[in-house]
Amino acid sequence: MMPRKIALVHDWLTGIRGGEHVLEAIAELFPQAQLFTLLESPGFFSPGINRLKRHHSPLQGIPGIEKKYRHFLPLMPYCIERFNLEGFDLILSSSHCVAKGIRKPPGSLHISYIHAPMRYMWDRFDDYFHPKRASWITRWGARIMRKRLQHWDQSTSKVEKIDHLLANSHYTAYLIKKHYQREATVIHPFVDLEKFHLPRKPEPYYLLASAFAPYKRIDLAIEAFHQLQLPLRIVGTGQNENLLKSKAGSNIAFLGQVSDQELAQLYAHCRAFLFPGIEDFGITPLEAMASGAPVIAYQEAGALETVLPETGIFFAPQTQEALIQAIQKMEAQHTTFDPQVCQKQASKFSRKHFQTTFQKTIESLWEKHQESKLS
Repeated sequence: MMPRKIALVHDWLTGIRGGEHVLEAIAELFPQAQLFTLLESPGFFSPGINRLKRHHSPLQGIPGIEKKYRHFLPLMPYCIERFNLEGFDLILSSSHCVAKGIRKPPGSLHISYIHAPMRYMWDRFDDYFHPKRASWITRWGARIMRKRLQHWDQSTSKVEKIDHLLANSHYTAYLIKKHYQREATVIHPFVDLEKFHLPRKPEPYYLLASAFAPYKRIDLAIEAFHQLQLPLRIVGTGQNENLLKSKAGSNIAFLGQVSDQELAQLYAHCRAFLFPGIEDFGITPLEAMASGAPVIAYQEAGALETVLPETGIFFAPQTQEALIQAIQKMEAQHTTFDPQVCQKQASKFSRKHFQTTFQKTIESLWEKHQESKLS
């Protein structure tokens, strides 16, 4: 029998991205749960999440926090540890930053679903704080806090604080082993198949949809398409947007944020989808394949768990020259990719499959936890 008092923990709610879609799916499984999160943007709306009783940290009271929360990273460990979960039997954290650092009460069970270790303090530090992407004072501050945050990240990942770790990909499980010296059970996220089912009608343009984070390597795509002079459409916003736009020519269109319906049309009509960064998993290639479109992906990390040779083209190393060769190959071979094969591959990552696997895993771990308390 599952516990009555369940706490969900998530880093922050400032938009609906992959992590929030996963949180929505988990919230549907445990509608009686209460949600603890550092902060929430005004107007944030998700039916599955909004129906939960929510608790926020003191960061919520800072004016304009939704636009500058990244500057408060050094305070986030302190804030997440201030939440009082006394009386909760089961804690499910959904973490890509500090959510897994929540303090569990004695006797409770803490299971953490890791979207990524704190990437900006580990393997992606140079991506975020490279001299071309961050001011000297930002880089200086990041170097000072890096060791402290790494130590905190490792200390909060010990078995005394998190009973079981789940990972969104085998690549994330590898990073968990590397940084935390622990094993993790892999449960892949899902693609919302119902949103991406329009008839496949490819046009000559290529598509990239992403938040404008440095590790996404949108700059690499812009440089390649600037040289090839092929049409590229980019969906999304974020840091360094003005810098990226300054590098783009007239063949590259920045579309900003678009509706789900508009995005579905863009996927269905693009020649191919671009995925040039290193992602812990990556939902957008699955969205493209669900729409019948092939993918050009960097041959590393999460893309290797979703994209097949029958559904896309890989490139390596992560250079302009290698990406250009992959694009030229797609230009010559795009008609050979079968939309139905792409859609079949995407269908393996359904919401129902995720929820069924997640629920069975949690129930099994809860039963073992109960048995251990009786023994």
